[in-house]
Amino acid sequence: MNKMGLIALAAVLASAPLSAKEGGDQYPNGAENWFAGAMPPPGNYFLNYFGNWSGTLRDGDGHTVRPAGKKVRMNATFDALRFVQMTPQQLWGAQYGWSVILPLVSLSMDTPAGKDRRTSIGDVTLTPLILAWHRPQWHYVLGLDVNLPTGAFDRNAHPGRNLGANYTSVEPIFALTYLNSQGWEASAKFMYNIKTRNRETHYQSGDEFHMDYLLGKHFGPWSVGVSGYYLKQVTDDRQRGRKVGDGNRGQVFAFGPSVKYETAGKTQLIFQWQHETQVENRFGGDKVWFKLITPL
Repeated sequence: MNKMGLIALAAVLASAPLSAKEGGDQYPNGAENWFAGAMPPPGNYFLNYFGNWSGTLRDGDGHTVRPAGKKVRMNATFDALRFVQMTPQQLWGAQYGWSVILPLVSLSMDTPAGKDRRTSIGDVTLTPLILAWHRPQWHYVLGLDVNLPTGAFDRNAHPGRNLGANYTSVEPIFALTYLNSQGWEASAKFMYNIKTRNRETHYQSGDEFHMDYLLGKHFGPWSVGVSGYYLKQVTDDRQRGRKVGDGNRGQVFAFGPSVKYETAGKTQLIFQWQHETQVENRFGGDKVWFKLITPL
């Protein structure tokens, strides 16, 4: 499953005359691809996610937002550190594990109110439950993530200073991987994100369904494929109990190439680029990743 928590890419865009939905992605969409539904054998593992995302704010019709005639731009460079322990314990016939993620991020945002940035920790993710089942060609994972509001947030600050969402979210997970004897792999990770209310702004972002996916081929230590993600917000944003605008329901579909190399010591190195399309009510752009997975 290899779950990463990371930052809220956008916090409250509160500076007049700017008006946009609150919050961002505590989960970095597209983080899981190769073997998304296949957890490793019992042991301790370290994962490092390093990358950059940049984009512009889009409205509900997918058009670039230009308050005061100026685009709203955001750029985030991130390095998330994850520890995973898969135990020999069995629960309902599944292998049990847990994980924790500490994200470090440098965020900058350019709005009509000016440009600002901050570098610090983002929202930490705890995964107290990972259950993994293995079959000859199929692998399955059930999990639960809890994203905590540990990143900096100030409702009166420039949005480029806010590295956290300032709310807790809970996310049940189901992931699966199919790998046949010819080396073809299809993997997907399905998630449903439920958010609490931001107590400082009285804003509650809507629930979201989202998924990561991959279709690829293994050639010895090398693997190549196409990976990406899809997100659809399924309930309205609300503030003080009232629907915000038309509900500010966001969506995005992303795709791009992914290349993996596995060393003799079972360390995996993954490089990928993901281009975002069909973007509504959120920032849209491009994401470039480097991912390291290594046993300890």
